Amino acid sequence: MTASTASAAPIPATTQVAIIGAGPSGLLLGQLLHKAGIDAVIIERQSPDYVLGRIRAGVLEQVTIDLLDEAGVGARMHQEGLVHGGFDLLLDGQRHRIDLEALAGGKHVMVYGQTEVTRDLMDARAAAGLPTVYSAAHVQVQGFDTAHPSVTFEKDGATHTLQCDFIAGCDGFHGVCRASVPQGALRNYEKVYPFGWLGLLSDTPPVHHELIYANTPRGFALCSQRSATRSRYYLQVPLTDKVEAWSDEAFWDELRLRLDPEAREHLVTGPSLEKSIAPLRSFVTEPLRFGRMFLAGDAGHIVPPTGAKGLNLAATDVKFLSSALIEFYAERSEAGIDGYSARCLKRIWRAERFSWWFTQLMHNFPGDDAAIAARFQAAEIDYLLHSEAGSRTIAENYVGLPLDFGQ
Repeated sequence: MTASTASAAPIPATTQVAIIGAGPSGLLLGQLLHKAGIDAVIIERQSPDYVLGRIRAGVLEQVTIDLLDEAGVGARMHQEGLVHGGFDLLLDGQRHRIDLEALAGGKHVMVYGQTEVTRDLMDARAAAGLPTVYSAAHVQVQGFDTAHPSVTFEKDGATHTLQCDFIAGCDGFHGVCRASVPQGALRNYEKVYPFGWLGLLSDTPPVHHELIYANTPRGFALCSQRSATRSRYYLQVPLTDKVEAWSDEAFWDELRLRLDPEAREHLVTGPSLEKSIAPLRSFVTEPLRFGRMFLAGDAGHIVPPTGAKGLNLAATDVKFLSSALIEFYAERSEAGIDGYSARCLKRIWRAERFSWWFTQLMHNFPGDDAAIAARFQAAEIDYLLHSEAGSRTIAENYVGLPLDFGQ
């Protein structure tokens, strides 16, 4: 069975958990709950093809790898994913390797595209015949401050009401769940960065077997990959830039100017499969629980892509939420759901700090303070490269702190 047939199951009128959003966080939550014998219906406003068309990061922490294994969807990841034991920082024209395994207790990361994670979760859900409603219109969440929440939506011209015990808001930054919370009950923290990332995906071999993060006078660049034959590259660009103004040739020319001679020599160019400009922001909303509705993933927080924390943070949200719901149904204990928001936010703010710090370290910032900011960067980089403690700090945060860190 394929993802395209995932919504073939009849739409039920009741469920234990209504999950809004069929991105990786919603699908992973549904799979973990299914493994524990808890019923869940996933409601998604987009089509399966649209969901699979989203091009996102693909650097997985060990915690995320373990969760995908726990959900029973890790086989293809282990077969096709690329294990990375380090990455390079390109600074002042010289590359310096951060040895993750040596500095972070033998840990590594896995390069496996978010699209592939989503596909694996979709296929597992479809194969189990679990209900997922795609292309749902006018989704509304109701009664989440009572003991009897519900979700209403339209599908194929008919209106449906889904009664449930809990609602999981896994519907992203622009989703309906956070928007349905009274504004007085939310506190939002946000920083918008004065540049974006121009990304290009191509069916070309990676320039290097591990990622290269570059800080150059022309701006930041990242050489990433999805597989041994598919590469993903990024350039820091002004927010005023339009993707239509960047031809493939112009992108490759600019990337070469931001690489060291060895990387330039090994760079293989080709036509773009996808090209886009993504703005960067740090965003957190507090709290993440509102009665019987919970926010997880991008619905509750956004990180800059520097350091690839977005998907990994969403996965740990889902781990905490699934554990809390499993505890509720198994033991009728509300301890886990009562502590969900505080437990998640402690980990979220640590990842937000790292992503903010790494972004500050690697990008050029415009404005009156640009000169002194560059000096601060140089001093910080000098410390990182010549201090084992400094290198260990970046390595430990990059591979992901343990789930129980600081608990």
